[in-house]
Amino acid sequence: MGFSHITINVSDLERSLAFYVGTLGMKLVHRALQDAYLEWGKAWICLQERPMLPTATPQLGVDHVALYTPKDELHAAVGALKSMNVSITRGPVERGGGWTVNFLDPDGTQLEFHSGTLGERMKVWK
Repeated sequence: MGFSHITINVSDLERSLAFYVGTLGMKLVHRALQDAYLEWGKAWICLQERPMLPTATPQLGVDHVALYTPKDELHAAVGALKSMNVSITRGPVERGGGWTVNFLDPDGTQLEFHSGTLGERMKVWK
């Protein structure tokens, strides 16, 4: 029926909440001792504190989490990331039918703001 949510393991819930709520503007819906639930559009994100897990290393599985951001808002969002010293790993560039910028959360999880749709991507993807 569609995307529901993603759960992201984090080393420090307070630090991650400051980033996801304060920096990215997600809405905090519920906070518990070791997890928090955030809304982003029609989807939701669970942050679970797991300080005993190793830090991010290249591995199989999820490569990045892309968050839809309208084209007319993307460059302002990039400016906000830069002003908050968020580590930008690529972009902004026009790619895959839209504008994209990749950046890291405090634990090194790769996130992306992307302005395109799947239909737009399929028109240009080879």
